[in-house]
Amino acid sequence: MENILVVDDEDELRTTLVEVLTREGLAVQEAANADQALTMLQCTPFHLILLDMVMPGTDGMSAIPLIRKQTPRARIVVMTAFASVQNAVQALQQGADDYIVKPFKIEALMLVVRCNLQKARFLGEGEAVRLDGLFHGLANAMRRQILLVLDRQGQSRFMDLVRLLEVEDHTKVNFHLKVLREAGFIEQGQDKSYTLSDAGHRAAGCLSFISKNLNP
Repeated sequence: MENILVVDDEDELRTTLVEVLTREGLAVQEAANADQALTMLQCTPFHLILLDMVMPGTDGMSAIPLIRKQTPRARIVVMTAFASVQNAVQALQQGADDYIVKPFKIEALMLVVRCNLQKARFLGEGEAVRLDGLFHGLANAMRRQILLVLDRQGQSRFMDLVRLLEVEDHTKVNFHLKVLREAGFIEQGQDKSYTLSDAGHRAAGCLSFISKNLNP
């Protein structure tokens, strides 16, 4: 059974998260701050750590490299109340694997948790290098939407893509395009237009198949 550590100084939220994850059949422990979490990591292995970014003492951003040093294979998902791509990018650069913005719905949280636990399983089996890009590329709703839009359009320039996605935050779209490029799902030509790679076409086909079968 996978072990999860919830690190948040908000007692009510932390208790709620523990209850929700426990009902899903997961083994969950909690820490009220990053310093407590670092102490717990010395004697307990965790597969996934849900880490709040703003806490007294050692904050989440500072804790990420310390956690990564103690438990290199654990998945770190940061929870931030600031809907800022810049903060998320900084957290990823520090060593986090994923992020979720507060307030979030339980369904959204569980999707992030399940995806990262699946990646943790493959890490243990030595398959993460091949599959990490796949999971990371498809785990986010906007990235899935970008793949489907490009599959329909064939190719699209950045501003046309933003318009089709109906997203006001251009920075966020740029961030997700970068993730998809690094995962090998999309390519950018000399004319700056985006197209799907072979892997992107396969992923979009899978997404279309799943969508049609879930919503007949």
